[in-house]
Amino acid sequence: MLVSAVALGLGAIFAASELVFSIVKWIGVAYLVFLGVMLLRSKGTMGHASEQEDGRGSRRSVFLKSFLVAVTNPKGYLFVGALLPQFIDPAQPQLVQYLAIGLVFCGIDFLIMFGYAVLGTQAARLLRRSGALWIDRVCGTVLLGLAASLAFVRRANA
Repeated sequence: MLVSAVALGLGAIFAASELVFSIVKWIGVAYLVFLGVMLLRSKGTMGHASEQEDGRGSRRSVFLKSFLVAVTNPKGYLFVGALLPQFIDPAQPQLVQYLAIGLVFCGIDFLIMFGYAVLGTQAARLLRRSGALWIDRVCGTVLLGLAASLAFVRRANA
């Protein structure tokens, strides 16, 4: 997603436009605050299937939450926008280069996220309700801290 957006010039728009950067940043801040508050208010039901939606709804919900966090983080676009030009040869067809880099990014991201999922599944099995509640509180507090730090991020002057 980020590679495609940067290939289409979105990273350059974030770098050049304070307004666009700020809009996306504040959407991200609001979403992180929402997630943090939801975790702080949760009852610690992590990993308890009887207290969650069916598997399909849960997977869709996790995907949408993760997608929204990634899409509303302007730092990701700026990072990929600063990284990609180093690996793109302007004399060669760019579509093929962006596709190759995008596939490499996706492959690496998949392996890392798969590892997190395996570790998270194992951790969830070991936790009891109080452990899950404690983790929800810590994660909610961390998300609120991230929202606060994102609120203070400034676009680098070009």
